[in-house]
Amino acid sequence: MQASPPTQFYKWQNYQCAYTLHQPDNYQAEGTPLLLIHPIGVGLSGKFWQRFIDESFNQGYSNIIYNPDLLGCGGGDKPHVAYTPKDWAEQLQYFLQNIIQKPVIVIVQGALLAVALELVQLESNLIAGLIFTSPPTWTVITNQYSAWRQKFFWNLFDSPLGNAFYRYARTPEFLQSFSTRRLFAVADTVDEEWLNTLTADAANMATRYAVFSFLAGFWKQDYSSLIAAIQKPTLVVLGESASSMSQEGKGETPDVTLANYLACLQQGTGVKIPGRNVLPYESTTEFVRAIAPFIGVPVKI
Repeated sequence: MQASPPTQFYKWQNYQCAYTLHQPDNYQAEGTPLLLIHPIGVGLSGKFWQRFIDESFNQGYSNIIYNPDLLGCGGGDKPHVAYTPKDWAEQLQYFLQNIIQKPVIVIVQGALLAVALELVQLESNLIAGLIFTSPPTWTVITNQYSAWRQKFFWNLFDSPLGNAFYRYARTPEFLQSFSTRRLFAVADTVDEEWLNTLTADAANMATRYAVFSFLAGFWKQDYSSLIAAIQKPTLVVLGESASSMSQEGKGETPDVTLANYLACLQQGTGVKIPGRNVLPYESTTEFVRAIAPFIGVPVKI
């Protein structure tokens, strides 16, 4: 495992934001940097990507990797606000313009695809390509939630009832059960490293605001037009056992999901690998190999 680099900080809209910068031993300045967008959930932050980063360098990636914590998660500030995908996209736009300052390949996990889509709209010139990892089913990513419904659920979560729920949701027992039922294809891969990382980051109750924003569905909009407007090479990576995290997409198979994304994307390619809904963690080796050609790295045999 690569030694963890020191956390670095920058200011955005008077908030302190955190990130880590990972540079391989064979770093080549001409390579395209990778910008990682972590998922939102109980205890999740940029640490989600550590296995991917370690395996990438083990397999010979020469790309420098930027791994930011989204506001409300990890090492940055955690204000009591309702976060929208555009809020996080504006944070990353600032990060691109002022910290990275060159085009990147964006790798985004799960439903945070909504943030990547908003980011492309804001800062297309600094994005060379995108990788959608375990994206939502097509039914979900094209389903428009009403504003009143989003506000209703935010108010429900942002209450004593929500606080009590979060205290329960951050217990190892709940996290293991949820991960086994909804995230991982193989129960044995829900390991101590995963659970310990989640419980440690969720110990700070202020992390609940980002999670509640996600659960309230502020990301649930019809993004089909934004997906169709992407003029960058895009790779969609789905698990062979992928399943919908929302009720709307329960009957949609991975093949149907992949076909719908590729039909909409202007420059889309797709691949399926073993695993379910957290491929960079559960199927790390396969995931790193699957995306290597897209980012210009020879596949290590």
